[in-house]
Amino acid sequence: MRAFTSFVFALALFVSTGVAQTPMPVVVPAMTPATAAQNPVTAAVTTASTQTTLKVLQAMKAANDEILKQQAATLQKLDEMEKAAQEIRIYSKRG
Repeated sequence: MRAFTSFVFALALFVSTGVAQTPMPVVVPAMTPATAAQNPVTAAVTTASTQTTLKVLQAMKAANDEILKQQAATLQKLDEMEKAAQEIRIYSKRG
């Protein structure tokens, strides 16, 4: 019985390693660049889309710059408050 159990275990181990083979690699062809002879309508839509995207990104950048300015001002206020708190601690220990 022990030999049969060992045989079944060895067989299961052999089958599991056979199934665990790596799959065939997937080959994806390279993307070819767009040709210069595009449809004029498509080119106009692409240009308009690019300009719209650029405007949106510029607006996002302006908003982010404003947020960064606010955060810098807040950090400066927090630093001033921390310095004031340290001064209070120093003066409270003296008196």
